[in-house]
Amino acid sequence: LVVEDLDPAWFVHLHRSHSRRFGVVSMSGHDATEVWLIDLADTSAPARLVTAREAGHRYEVEHHGETLYIRSNADGAEDFKLAAAPLSAPSRENWRDLVPFRAGRMIVVVAAYARHLVRLERENGLPRIVVRDIASGDEHDISFPEEAYSLRMMAGLEFDTNILRFVYSSMTTPAETYDYDMVSRARTLRKRQEIPSGHDPARYVTRRIYAKAADGADVPISILARADRSGPAPCLLYGYGAYGHATPAAFSANRLSLVDRGFVFAIAHVRGGTDKGWAWYENGKLQHKPNTFSDFIACGRQLIEDGFTQQGRIVAQGGSAGGMLMGAIANMAPELFAGVIADVPFVDVINTMLDKDLPLTPPEWLEWGNPIEDAAAFATMLSYSPYDNVGAKRYPPILALAGLTDPRVTYWEPAKWVARLRELSTSDAPVLFDINMDAGHGGASGRFSRLDELAKSYAFALAVTGTDARA
Repeated sequence: LVVEDLDPAWFVHLHRSHSRRFGVVSMSGHDATEVWLIDLADTSAPARLVTAREAGHRYEVEHHGETLYIRSNADGAEDFKLAAAPLSAPSRENWRDLVPFRAGRMIVVVAAYARHLVRLERENGLPRIVVRDIASGDEHDISFPEEAYSLRMMAGLEFDTNILRFVYSSMTTPAETYDYDMVSRARTLRKRQEIPSGHDPARYVTRRIYAKAADGADVPISILARADRSGPAPCLLYGYGAYGHATPAAFSANRLSLVDRGFVFAIAHVRGGTDKGWAWYENGKLQHKPNTFSDFIACGRQLIEDGFTQQGRIVAQGGSAGGMLMGAIANMAPELFAGVIADVPFVDVINTMLDKDLPLTPPEWLEWGNPIEDAAAFATMLSYSPYDNVGAKRYPPILALAGLTDPRVTYWEPAKWVARLRELSTSDAPVLFDINMDAGHGGASGRFSRLDELAKSYAFALAVTGTDARA
C-alpha cells in the first residue's frame, strides 16, 4: 500500500507527471485537494505529501527538475495563481508566487515542459494560451484573429520538446489542431475537422458583444451569423449559468442548419459560470442566483438594440440548470421571446430542495442553498422557482423535453410545470411536452436519436419564428 484515503466523501485519482518522473496521486473533495508524489525511479520510497488538505484549498502540481509548479487558489486567489516550490520541501510555507492572482483572469490549466511552462487562462469569457520561458522568465501569448473562440491544450505528449499542441475552433471555424513552436513561435496546422456536407467559413461571421446587466456588469455574448445577414433576424439564444461551467464559443456543425436558414445563434455567458472568473460563478449562485436570469434577459435586449434580432423573434434554449433559467425568464419577460425550449428543465426547485431523501438533493444545497434550515435561502428560491412563479401571463410557445429515466431531473418536474402553464397562461400559444421513453438526463444515447431530438427543437424554433424550413 502506497497511499490511501478512507474518507468516503473524497475521490482518489492517479496519473503520471508530464516529466515521467512521478506518479501523482490527487485526492479531491468538494472544495479541497491533496496531492502525493510517488517516485517512479524508487518505488520503495514512501509517497511524498505536497501539502496537507485544507478546507477550500484546491491545487494541482506539475513537476520540473528540482521544482514543483503549483496551480493554487490559496490566500484568496479565487481565480488561481501559479506558485513554485522546491521538490525537496514542497509544503506550503515554501511556496513563492510565480504568476500572482489577478481577479477575473482564471488560470485553468498548467503544463510543464523541459524548457517552457504553459498555461491556459480565461478572461472576459475568452481563453488564452501563455508560454513562459523557464530560464529567462519571458512570456508571450498565442494570438488568434476571431472575436470569440475556444482553445484546448493537448499537454503530456512529450516533455523534452519545444512543440506545444493545441486545438482551436470558433463558432465559424471547425476544430483545427496545431503544433506550435514555443521558440520560433511558428504554428503548423496538423489536422482540420472535416464537415461531410461541406463548410465555407467565409459564409459566416463570429462576433463578441457585451450586454449591460441590471447591476452594471458586462455580460459577454458570443454570436454566429451569416456573413450576408442584413437587418434583424430570428435568433436562438442559449444559456446555462450554473456550477461554474463556462460555455465555450466552439464550433458545432449542427448549428449551421439554423444559421443557413437565416437565424442568428447566440450564447449568453451569464453569471453562474466561470466565463469571467470565480466571482462570476459566485455571483450567480445561492442568494445571487437571480443574476443569472436578469443577465439572460439583458442579453436578449442587447441583441435587439444592436440590430441582430427583434422582440418576439428570440427563441431561448437551455437544459437542466439551464432549463431552470428558461422557466425563470419565461415568467419574468414572456413578451421578449418567440418561444422557449427547455431541455430536462430543473423547474420545481422548492419541492426538490426540500426533499432531503432524494440522493442528489443534499449535494445540491451548496449550489442553491438549503431551504430546510435557511429561511433566506427558501425565500430566494421561492422568488424564482419556475413552477412556483407561473402566473396568469401571456406566455410564448414552450417546448419542454424530458427523459423517463432521468435521475437528476425527474420527469414529473417538467410535467407539473407544463400542467400549470397550460392552466394559467392567458395566451393561446402551445405548451408542448415530450418525454423520451428511452432517455436519461443526457438525452437519447444513439447518434441519430440525438439528431432527431435536435431536429425537433430546431423545427420548433423555425415554426414559432415563422421561418421557412426549406430556405
